[in-house]
Parts: sequence; C-alpha cells; structure tokens
Amino acid sequence: MLKRVNVVGTSGSGKSTFSKKLSEVLSLKYIDMDALFWEKNWTQASDQEFIRKIAECIQDDSWILDGNYSKTISLKWEKVDTIIWIDFSFIRTMYQSINRAISRIISNKELWEGTGNKESIKMTFFSKDSILLWTLNTFKSNRKKYEGIMMNQKYAHINFIRLTSPKMCEKFLIDLESQN
Repeated sequence: MLKRVNVVGTSGSGKSTFSKKLSEVLSLKYIDMDALFWEKNWTQASDQEFIRKIAECIQDDSWILDGNYSKTISLKWEKVDTIIWIDFSFIRTMYQSINRAISRIISNKELWEGTGNKESIKMTFFSKDSILLWTLNTFKSNRKKYEGIMMNQKYAHINFIRLTSPKMCEKFLIDLESQN
C-alpha cells in the first residue's frame, strides 16, 4: 500500500502534476519540496533549514513528497515505502519543460506562495540558472543515478515504480483509483 511516497524525476518530467493527482487519488498530504527549498527572491534555504522543514513535513504517517534533492535522501528514504520515478524520454521532458516555462512566463504567477518567485523570459532562456539548461544538463545523469539506486541493495526495502510515459502515469492513477 502506498502511504509514504517520493515522486522523483528530472525537472520538467511532470513530477508535480503527477504528485498532485496521486495525492488526490490516495487522499494523502501533498508536499512540494521546491516550496520548502525556495525562499523570497529566489534565495535557497540553508541546508539545515531545508532538512528541518522536510523532517517536520514527513513526521505524519502518510504523504506524497514531490521532488529530488539528493542531499535529502537519507532523511526522506528512511521513512518512504515507495519511490515513483517519472522517467519520460529526453524529447518529451524538454517539450514539457519548455511548455511549462512559457505558460509560467505568460501567467506571471507566483510559483510558491509568499516568495514572489516568478519565471521570466530572461531567467528561463538567457540565464546560466535557467531551468531549461538545468533539465538539459541533468537529464542523463539523473537517469543513471536512479537506475543505480533501483539496483542498490541499500534501498531494497523501498518499492520502486518507474513510469516511462504519460499513458503509463494515467493508467497507474486510474488503476489506483479503481482499487480505492
């Protein structure tokens, strides 16, 4: 049974969309790790503060945790029962990442409440900190990392689920919903 789930994958893969839907299907608390990490004016929480926030959020018996953040693995995977890896193709992930960025720029919507953080054309397309550049640079290494983790005996206690297409994600959610 899915009670403590971490949804992972490369930026732009659809983790947040999937996690929110999974949270609704299972009636579990949704935790957005980006909202815990990013503070006002694109300032990053200190490692101590970030870890403290996560530890507080995962004290409950059940939750859906949306995000990677390798430095938090020892904390979050101590309690997790399932990791769902959203692992779409590179082309699909970049397509989704670009569409999401454009949508966020057009909407001018604050990404995490109270931070004032919004995506901009300059930041998205012309910055060394661009989320699109991040996706481009981390896609291959993320895939290698999660393939290795799935095979690592250190994590044998965790149920790994790898979803490689939007159709697989949709079917997974429909199947879960029919069981509940």
